[in-house]
Amino acid sequence: MIKLAQNDNEIADCFHVMKQLRTELEEASFVPLVRELMSDGYQLAYLRDETQVVCVAGFKISKNLFFGKHLYVEDLSTLDSERSKSYGKQTMVWLRNLAAAEGCSAIHLDSGVQRHRAHKFYLNRDMNIVCYHFAEKIT
Repeated sequence: MIKLAQNDNEIADCFHVMKQLRTELEEASFVPLVRELMSDGYQLAYLRDETQVVCVAGFKISKNLFFGKHLYVEDLSTLDSERSKSYGKQTMVWLRNLAAAEGCSAIHLDSGVQRHRAHKFYLNRDMNIVCYHFAEKIT
């Protein structure tokens, strides 16, 4: 069953899976950081097997002129040792159902150009590559 992380223990239990995607994260600052993001609408969903969290999804539901009301997936990660067990697929179905229930017109996400396995996964979920994302670091 997929749940939203509500308390600090649930958030902390998601760290080891999120760390695989966001390698720069530090365990000591993870819960306070997620709490700060939550104050701006971020939500953290997690899927647990019998013993541990195996998949996480960080997302926001928001509205803008380009997308209208949409669900934006900021983070999606499955524990490396638990890949190919349908956990990511289950999480995407859950996100799609949530987006529909919330009246969203679409789900959006960005994926690094080097993440070929992730791209294949998203394309297999009937997602399309619809734009390029540009970035400039400010120093």
